[in-house]
Amino acid sequence: MQSSPLLLEEPIRMASILEPSKPTFFPAMTKIIGTLGPKSRSVETISRCLDAGMSVARFDFSWGDPEYHQETLENLRAAIKSTKKLCAVMLDTVGPELQVVNQTDRPISLQEDTLVVLTPDQKKEATSNLLPVNFSGLSKAVKKGDTIFIGKYLFTGSETTSVWLEVSEVDGDDVTCLVKNSATLSGSLYTLHVSQIRIDLPTLTDKDKEVISSWGVRNNIDFLSLYTRHTEDVRHAREFLSKFGDLKQTHIYAKIENIEGIKHFDEILREADGIILSRGNLGIDLPPEKVFLFQKAAIYKCNMAGKPVVVTRVVDTMTDNLRPTRAEATDVANAVLDGSDAILLGAETLRGLYPVETISTVGKICAEAEKVYNQDLFYKKAVKCMGEPMSHLEAIASSAVRAAIKVKASVIICFTSSGRAARLIAKYRPTMPVISVVIPQLKTNQLRWTFTGAFEARQSLIVRGLFPMLADPRHPAESNSGTNESILKVALDHGKAFGVIRPHDRVVVCQKVGDSSVVKIIELED
Repeated sequence: MQSSPLLLEEPIRMASILEPSKPTFFPAMTKIIGTLGPKSRSVETISRCLDAGMSVARFDFSWGDPEYHQETLENLRAAIKSTKKLCAVMLDTVGPELQVVNQTDRPISLQEDTLVVLTPDQKKEATSNLLPVNFSGLSKAVKKGDTIFIGKYLFTGSETTSVWLEVSEVDGDDVTCLVKNSATLSGSLYTLHVSQIRIDLPTLTDKDKEVISSWGVRNNIDFLSLYTRHTEDVRHAREFLSKFGDLKQTHIYAKIENIEGIKHFDEILREADGIILSRGNLGIDLPPEKVFLFQKAAIYKCNMAGKPVVVTRVVDTMTDNLRPTRAEATDVANAVLDGSDAILLGAETLRGLYPVETISTVGKICAEAEKVYNQDLFYKKAVKCMGEPMSHLEAIASSAVRAAIKVKASVIICFTSSGRAARLIAKYRPTMPVISVVIPQLKTNQLRWTFTGAFEARQSLIVRGLFPMLADPRHPAESNSGTNESILKVALDHGKAFGVIRPHDRVVVCQKVGDSSVVKIIELED
């Protein structure tokens, strides 16, 4: 795998570090995905999360029932209406998750250097010496010396709330393990992860399919987060989604979280709409010193392919604290400098004490890192990677970005129907926001007429630097100059209202006029 050098612009003035950050309407070009849950599901809290910079709401079905998540989603819709901030919806599937089942709900204390038996007999009571698991094939999948991690949803990784085990003996269906650290497991379910071992379970479980076909269909989900080991996982998920009308448009984001996913990364990248680097699980499957290498190599590949890439587990300590550690703040900045499109917050917003402050803090760190991101170096790499001859759309997109940087434009405005042209512009990482004006299209299935556009607009909310607006459907993307001028004025007014366009600014516009693609530069008057 190829990785890129640190994309840092030089030189950085030391004095600039002491200057206060300037507030802007867009908290950062890098997007923030927030997981909604007990501490972040009220209309008031979600509204504050949207104002702080959250652009995608993640619904994690590894806990909670559909009714609970539906209530949360209704609150999200109310918050969107009150704040007038767009927000997309991501459904996170459980996948083939191994679990320890504690039917008594009583805390279980495990002591270092003692033995504990993992058994597939879920009727047995969980104790300090015996842990029932939901997978009958565990004894066939592991061998002596293998490492097993157990923790609550892998959220914390804290040595006091999660435990590392080493397989010492396999006896029939039971697996005897040596406890490597003392810990107390609390709650009814804990996830179990076996390092570098393939678990022969389907990617989309029956529970996942039920949730998608009911909750997902009802709510027209924008993104599906899919545990992915190889490209067939994505294909099967896409075939399943295609059975449900509007879900044909749902983008599939492949969660890479184990050795299998890494081995098949290139094929998965070609098939998926985007990638999520699930560093919590990766940190268990990979040696710690290898995680950063995969992060850099994977992000580089996603950037060159023009596929959005999301990084997880960046500010874990903010689950319980108001400020991140210095290492975490640096980790967020490095994810931005590596080329991440979005940062995904899990426990920090799901059950954390400071969901709004976490989103705000991460956004501020991203914004500072973006100021020193070496766009010129990245642009040259991206153009070189494309080679020659470029496709028509690639040539237009790269030219629009280069023109915008040369004339110091305040914003790029792109007219699009599918969103593809805007995503291609964002691929070249312009230093200014890209306003994607999504033009709805009228379609029919012979039974009813529908407008497209809402999906395409929301799906831009995960792409770095892309800020969508849904245009009047009476103005087609390809039209006469009079109509184009009319809708351009609406887009400019939109930018002015949000403070990204000011008098005398230069704006680069990318649109289709007839059969031609046009990039033009306009200078605004008072």
